[in-house]
Amino acid sequence: MASYAPPLTITPHILNRVAGISEQLGRFAERKQQAQALRLRRANRIRTIQGSLAIEGNSLSLEQITAVLEGRPVIAPPREVQEVKNALAVYERFPEFDPQLEADLLHAHKQLMLGLMDETGCYRSGGVGVMSGKQVIHMAPPASQVSRLMSELFAWLQTTEQHPLIASAVFHYEFEFIHPFADGNGRMGRLWQSLILADWNPLFAHLPVESLVYRQQQAYYAAIARSTEAVDCAPFVEFMLDAIWQALQEGIGQEAESEDHVRLESRLESRLESKLAARLVLCLAKSELGKAEMARELGHQTVSGELHKQVRRLVELGVIAMTLPDRPSSRLQKYRLTEQGRELLVVGS
Repeated sequence: MASYAPPLTITPHILNRVAGISEQLGRFAERKQQAQALRLRRANRIRTIQGSLAIEGNSLSLEQITAVLEGRPVIAPPREVQEVKNALAVYERFPEFDPQLEADLLHAHKQLMLGLMDETGCYRSGGVGVMSGKQVIHMAPPASQVSRLMSELFAWLQTTEQHPLIASAVFHYEFEFIHPFADGNGRMGRLWQSLILADWNPLFAHLPVESLVYRQQQAYYAAIARSTEAVDCAPFVEFMLDAIWQALQEGIGQEAESEDHVRLESRLESRLESKLAARLVLCLAKSELGKAEMARELGHQTVSGELHKQVRRLVELGVIAMTLPDRPSSRLQKYRLTEQGRELLVVGS
């Protein structure tokens, strides 16, 4: 048995959240079985990476990260693009990492921080503090203690009988307290909690908890500070369980919306006899768009001949109309759904 046990008070809130999350996972699993898993998995991975890196100051948007993933050029600081490339590579290898192996943690850090710092894949050799502006809010243990502390933490993880929802959050907090690396500790801590959770339930490989933490990052740091002050992991565990609960709530809603979207697209396709036409109608249901904007909405870099053809056909059918009918060739030309087009959406819903 491991001799080290992180200080933790199991509160009623923690127990209630563990029970509630377990129930929600069942509902989420049902939704996942019915949805377009591959598309959603990619979208969630992009959201996860954007959320985790944004906490560390990376400014790339979801659209820019998607462009990096697809190999398209992005105008952004080179370091931030490298951070995204590294994170994409690490999350691509997500299933290969064993969260209980310290060697895998070091390997993941090496890949995550490649080209961003000198000490990659090894614990720090100097002191480090966590800053809030110019104020030091946490001085991490001395570098000479890091190897021992991390070894004890992994020994605890391998033997603990705590529920994985709790154990993953405890590991995350203890990892951030030790701050074992010279840089990259925040993103590594969040990655490793996700790995521990996914090892328990594979659904967590596709649940972007990091994006929710990003939206609540002040509360995230405050929870770490409260746990440090209390010498008890409970405040941070409660915060992370709340974040997971909210992620599941949003995930279930996302899956339901996706199912509705897929059904509506299928019905439109059967009525319009074209998948592209159906997708164009759905794009124009959100706002007026030019052809180039339609192409981008569909994930294309240029306006194809087929898109020109389907736009022309939808105009002839009276489903869409030009916003500038007197100037059909204007560079400001956009298209909108007609009343007939909107009726299609109602009939197909």
